[in-house]
Amino acid sequence: MIMKQLTITITLLGLTLWGSAQRNLVRPEDVKAFMASTTYVVMEENPTSAYNAEIREAVEKSWTITPYKFITHKEFNEMRKDIGKSFLVLIQMRFDKDKTVPTYNFLSVSMGAAVSKITDMPDICSVPLSYKDLPEESFTYKIEGIIRFMQNYIRAIDADPKLIKANAFMFYNKNMKQIKNKELWVTESSLDKTTRSLADIRKNYKHNIKVVNPEDIQKAIAEKNPNVLYLHKVGPEGSRLQWRVWKMIIGAGDDMLYYYDMHTISKSKGDGFLPKDFAKINK
Repeated sequence: MIMKQLTITITLLGLTLWGSAQRNLVRPEDVKAFMASTTYVVMEENPTSAYNAEIREAVEKSWTITPYKFITHKEFNEMRKDIGKSFLVLIQMRFDKDKTVPTYNFLSVSMGAAVSKITDMPDICSVPLSYKDLPEESFTYKIEGIIRFMQNYIRAIDADPKLIKANAFMFYNKNMKQIKNKELWVTESSLDKTTRSLADIRKNYKHNIKVVNPEDIQKAIAEKNPNVLYLHKVGPEGSRLQWRVWKMIIGAGDDMLYYYDMHTISKSKGDGFLPKDFAKINK
C-alpha cells in the first residue's frame, strides 16, 4: 500500500518558488527549548495507514525525552507557529542541487516558529526514511529504532553543543571499529546488487553478518537485542528518479549510530550498501 503523505515539501540548498530556502543549523538554545517542550506527534490523514499504527505504538513505548500528544495535520498547521511546542512529523524533502530531484520521506523533530515557511522551523533532528513513492512497509518496521536513535542524538547534542554540525551524524563514525564486535543484520534489498550473496559480502567483510527479513529486525529492535546492529538503507528501490542512497548502521539495543554515509547513484555505485562500505567497517 502506498501511504498518503503529509503534503509538506521541504526544499534544501537551492532556489524555490519562495526564494532561497535552506534549513538553518540548529542552535543550542533550540535544543534546550525542545527539551522543555511538549512534542506533538503528527498523524497521517489515512487512519488505516501502517505508519500511523507503527508511530503510535513506537512513541507510546519508547518516547521518553519529552511529554507528547498525538495530533492531525490540520492541527499541526494550526499549531506549528507556537514557539513553545515541538513536532515529530513525517515530511517530504528534496534537494534542488541534485542532478535529479527525487522527493524523500524524512522523520523530523522540529520546533514551532512564527514563520511562513516550514523550512524556517528549527530542525532539531531529521532522519531519512525512504523515497516518497515507496510503500510505507519499506521503513515502518524500523520506526521504533529510529525514534530511539533520534532521542539518543538529541540528548548528545544537548549535553555537548560542540557536536552540532552541518553534517549532523558524521561524528558517530568514530564507533565504526566496534561493528565487528557485534552481529550485523541486513536485508537483501538493502545491499548493492553486486554484493548480495554471502560469498560476495565476505570478500570485503570477515565478521558476523546475517541476511534477514524485516520482521527479524523489528523483533530485535523491540527486544533491544544488545548483540545486533541493523542496516537502515534509504534508496530508490526501482523508483523512477534515482539519486541519493543513505546508509546508517544502528544498534538494536543501545540505539547508537555506528556508521553513516551517503552516496549518489552512478555506474559504479548502485542502490545499496556497497563493497566499499563493507571494506570500511571491516577494518
